[in-house]
Amino acid sequence: MNIIRQTTSEEIFPYIAFMPEALGEKPAVIFQLHGAGERGEGGDELDKVLIHGFSHIINDGNLKNCIVVMPQCPKNSFWAARVESIKSFIDHITEKFNADEKRIYLCGLSMGGFGTWYTAMAYPKTFAAIAPCCGGGMPWNAGVLDMPIWAFHGLCDTVVDPINTIHMYEKLKDRADVRCDLYEGVGHNSWERAFSEELLGWILSQSR
Repeated sequence: MNIIRQTTSEEIFPYIAFMPEALGEKPAVIFQLHGAGERGEGGDELDKVLIHGFSHIINDGNLKNCIVVMPQCPKNSFWAARVESIKSFIDHITEKFNADEKRIYLCGLSMGGFGTWYTAMAYPKTFAAIAPCCGGGMPWNAGVLDMPIWAFHGLCDTVVDPINTIHMYEKLKDRADVRCDLYEGVGHNSWERAFSEELLGWILSQSR
C-alpha cells in the first residue's frame, strides 16, 4: 500500500491518501471526511485523520484500483461550512490522479457525516454513492440527492441525535437504492460498525 501525506494546505486541505501498489488507469476515489475531534492544521496533526474509518480496514487486497483520500478540516472550521472548498478539493484530486469521474464517492462520520450530506446536496451529480455516518442534513432538500446512499447511526447516540439521520432517510426511503442502518444499543461511535469491508465493497460497486 502506498501512502501519500500532504502535510500543508497547499492543495486546499492537508490530506493522507492510500492507494494500492498496482494502481491502474482511471482509478476510483473515495473521499472520507473526519469528525470534529480530528480537525487540525496538517503537519504533526495530520495523522488524526487516521483515527477512525477506512484506515483500519483497507489493504492491497480490497482496494482495487481505488484511492482513499482523507482531507483534514482546519481547527476553526467545520465541513458543512466548507462545501465549496470540499468540491474544489475533489476536483483537484480527481484531476491530479486522472480519476474516473463516474466513480467518485463521499463518506464521513459525525461532523464528516454532516459534511457528506451537505456536500452531496450541493453537488449531487458529482458522486456515484455516499455513505454518511452519525450526521444529518436538510430533509426538505433531500430530494436533490440522486445517488445510492447508505446511512448509519447509533440509536443511543447522545452527541448527534439519530433523528437527524432518520429524518433524511424518511425523505428518501421509497427509493430502492437508499439504505439506513440504525444500531440498537450503539452510541456516537457507530462508525466502528459502519466502516466495514461490506461498506467498502458496496461503495466500489457503484458507478454513475
